[in-house]
Amino acid sequence: MTAMVDATPATDDAQAPRRPSLSPSRAADFKTCPLLYRFRTIDRLPERKSLAAVRGTLVHSVLERLYDLPAARRTPEAALELLEPAWAELRDEPGIAELFAVAQEDGAESDPNAPESVEAWLASAGRLVEKYFTLEDPTRIQPHGREELVEVTLPDGLLLRGYVDRLDVAPSGALRVVDYKTGSIPREAFEAKALFQMKFYALVLWRTRGVVAAQLKLLYLGDGDALTYSPDEAELVRFERTLQAIWAAIERAVATGDFRPNPTRLCGWCDHQALCPAFGGTPPPFPAEAAAAAGWASLPAVERD
Repeated sequence: MTAMVDATPATDDAQAPRRPSLSPSRAADFKTCPLLYRFRTIDRLPERKSLAAVRGTLVHSVLERLYDLPAARRTPEAALELLEPAWAELRDEPGIAELFAVAQEDGAESDPNAPESVEAWLASAGRLVEKYFTLEDPTRIQPHGREELVEVTLPDGLLLRGYVDRLDVAPSGALRVVDYKTGSIPREAFEAKALFQMKFYALVLWRTRGVVAAQLKLLYLGDGDALTYSPDEAELVRFERTLQAIWAAIERAVATGDFRPNPTRLCGWCDHQALCPAFGGTPPPFPAEAAAAAGWASLPAVERD
């Protein structure tokens, strides 16, 4: 899974000043819609949980725990046994219980809009876990890292941070970056968008380890397919420039408070339409105090007066 926090301590020192950072998900947010980036990263507006997103969290947790087992015990049956304890830890989080039908009223079972039952939902998560075993043999893999934080500060001061689902290191030192996806593999036209996150990780690993990842691997559990890619050093240099350009645009938006919406087909899944000018809404005033607390030195001039 990818990092969702973009304003975090730059060091392990609890007294270190906070400063903004860029993660793959937040960079993608800004590319998609600057206003969405602001709502998520600076305003930190709440968003509804979805059954699909929670299922993804559950499946990731199971696959992470799978590699706690001895290699010979990493079987589909053992993985399915990990579902219930992982779900027991997840289900008490705020907002999750409301996603399911608490009780079935007369006729509710025939309602196509009725929430999915917990049992059916867990079964669907189990099928995704089982699908993983058609893509890899975990008995032959010994990960170097799981849910591993990777971060680097570039020469211009930009802090990049993200969490890698799994990092494999061969005896030769070759790196493989693996990410689990619970959806289906994207069409060829959308492969570049899917690989954006993986190139981000490859850049950070190259800058911190001096090794260009031999393979970036996205495992799509929804349809049991995989997308692999091998970057080169020149490509990572270009990608670094892309991230720096995104960051420069974010800094300009913070300095002016001007985060403009970018209406697309994805707007139908956005929780913030009521506050979006593209849908007749009005964003709240720019949260200068929240931005300052997150480490932004440049605040909108109207807020500094």
